[in-house]
Amino acid sequence: MKSLSIHAIRREPVGMIPRQPVTWMALAALTAPMSVWAQDSSVGGQTETTTAPQTSVIQRVEIVGRQGSTELRRAASVAKQIYGREELDRFGDTNALDVMRRLPGVNVSSGGPRMRGLGAGYTQILINGDPAPQGFNLDQLSPSQIERIEVLRAPTADQSAQAVAGTINIILKEAPRSSQQSLRLGVSNGRDRPMANINYSISESKGPFNMSLPVSLFEWDRQTRTTIDRQMEGTDGKTAVSEQIGTATSWGWGYNIAPRFNFKFSDEQTLSIATFFQKGYWNFRNDFLNRTISGNPVFDDNSIQDGYWENRRGNLTWVNRFSPDQRIEIKAGFQQGRSAFDSRNLRSGALQLNTVGSNQDDAITQSGKYSHLLGSSHSLTAGWDLENRDRLERRTTKDAAGNALLPSFEGQPFEAQVRRQAFYIQDEWEISPQWQLYLGLRNERIISESATTASPVRNESSVLSPLAHVTYKFNPKSRDMIRASLTRSYKAPGLNTLLARPQINGAYTNTNLTNTPLAPDRMGNPALTPELATGIDIAYENYLTNDGIFSVGIFHRNLTNVVRNVTELRTVNWANAPRWISQPQNFSDAVTSGLEFELRGRASDLMPKLLGTAKALNIRTSLSIYNSSIAALNGPNNRLDGQQPWSANFGFDQRITGLPLSIGGNFNYTPGYDTRQTEDLVLKRSSARSVDVFALMFLSPTMSFRAAASAGVQQFGPPNGVNFSQYANGDYLRTDRYAKPQLNLSLDMRL
Repeated sequence: MKSLSIHAIRREPVGMIPRQPVTWMALAALTAPMSVWAQDSSVGGQTETTTAPQTSVIQRVEIVGRQGSTELRRAASVAKQIYGREELDRFGDTNALDVMRRLPGVNVSSGGPRMRGLGAGYTQILINGDPAPQGFNLDQLSPSQIERIEVLRAPTADQSAQAVAGTINIILKEAPRSSQQSLRLGVSNGRDRPMANINYSISESKGPFNMSLPVSLFEWDRQTRTTIDRQMEGTDGKTAVSEQIGTATSWGWGYNIAPRFNFKFSDEQTLSIATFFQKGYWNFRNDFLNRTISGNPVFDDNSIQDGYWENRRGNLTWVNRFSPDQRIEIKAGFQQGRSAFDSRNLRSGALQLNTVGSNQDDAITQSGKYSHLLGSSHSLTAGWDLENRDRLERRTTKDAAGNALLPSFEGQPFEAQVRRQAFYIQDEWEISPQWQLYLGLRNERIISESATTASPVRNESSVLSPLAHVTYKFNPKSRDMIRASLTRSYKAPGLNTLLARPQINGAYTNTNLTNTPLAPDRMGNPALTPELATGIDIAYENYLTNDGIFSVGIFHRNLTNVVRNVTELRTVNWANAPRWISQPQNFSDAVTSGLEFELRGRASDLMPKLLGTAKALNIRTSLSIYNSSIAALNGPNNRLDGQQPWSANFGFDQRITGLPLSIGGNFNYTPGYDTRQTEDLVLKRSSARSVDVFALMFLSPTMSFRAAASAGVQQFGPPNGVNFSQYANGDYLRTDRYAKPQLNLSLDMRL
């Protein structure tokens, strides 16, 4: 795979990219004559039958492969939500993040998907049950390459316990047992021309060998309008008020390739090879129109940035059944990540700052588990997870004259090594047709070490996590049950938060002067310790006919050593004047709790008296209510970072009688709320709403056309809205971001 390795920035990532042929090929296919209409709905609603095996009870593995998402959820030994092909395909999304923002209890911000309103790092992201590699881009992963998405509210022993809010496990498609080909051609509106995406998959099966090769090509070109209002200390030290109207433009292209191979030596022994390659080139430009209202304000610079990223991942899995009661699974894998960027700050058209950097991540993983069936419905599993990851990071910032901004830091390589060791044991026991018990114990140890001449770091954390899950069915054949979990989880500090290397604010590069609290420098904290959480989850689930479900659950978490960014005025050895520094600190203990409601199914089943004849109408709705408080801050609004008080989601789809057509939509709403960050700082967030609609037409038994539109959301980021930061002295920063609606057209074909 040498051809995938690029160690320098391509200075012409857009101008030199042959994107036009991709766009026009997709446009030509989408506008081709469409002459055949059929009532067959197999294209849009088809569900893959190959799924990753469940490990809860060994003898269930073969049955699970033939179950749908609802039955998988019902049969699971722990509470989880499962979303398969129907949810992944419904709106014709071009990236996985757009799918996730419509899932109950999941919201998407600039830091990725988050659960239960908690910030980045509280939600664990897994790929096929393994932690996602550093730098993995979910916003560039096509839903066509995903088999299903599992959302777990509480951790399990065979997965990392770094899941305070929960876990999102993305199961990529397995190599199917039959030969097949599929093609999806898509077009979306760009800033000044259509953007294309192509997804092609081929699979072959011969005797004991089968393979699949999915390929995804994509491009983007989006624009966000930004308005920034400020009141803070100006260049003369006096209060100044200003407004900036900005245009942020992001464009680029990339691809994903995920070859998979399976070989069945015998009924007892199989070997699987799963690989994934992802690469892309990105560009970003921010242009401002500045307006002085009073005083001599400080403005954000215009900026131009470009770079690339790439990820390579490979896993080898060997499974052997020694007997009907014993099974062992051994995994070995590697991960490689490369990225680089070039960022230029412009002031009055002239270069002000130039930052160039690169990152390199290499990891080797090895894991295994041994399962022993102790009875017809009782299994014991023991296993281990080992990971060794090396990171090399370089960054240099120079001023307009070419001088290093911080000579003692700039250009020095930051090298780090992370070693993760985990051992676990879990016992899954179906005590009776009504009672199911899961007990687990996991010990996870993480050691991170870095080597720089200015700021060496060593951090070690170890957490013992006892876990218990109980399921009770009201009677052996009932379709309703109660699930309860008592768990311990944690959030370990990342390498970037541990590195004590300062990052100077671009508006105040003169270290002989003091900056302001609204324009602080940033620095990591090598003394951070893990956040620990003890939690309880209780849920009632009622499985209705026709894959319908009603569930309501409550949760509570006690957190210790909560990390929060604190801005303080300090005297530092790399500046001649005191500087305002924003640094993560183990700030306080906290508690959070919530109520989560989900209902989905046919309208005729859910409301038979009102909509008894609406057999083709499906409804999906969810409501999540959250509350939290931090002990070190007085209320009101002393909530955890970014946790909204509640959010609601409503969706539907309707098959049109007499036509090969389905339509649907989705509406999501989050109210505005305030967060007291410190005693002197309050963060305000406006309400946010997003709307999605789609229309799906079946042109033949092997072809379908889909049109979808979304409004109120920013690509790869949070919904449109306003963020407002206000200090006790009256200084404030207000940022309003808005992106235009997006239209997606796609043509699906089985070849």
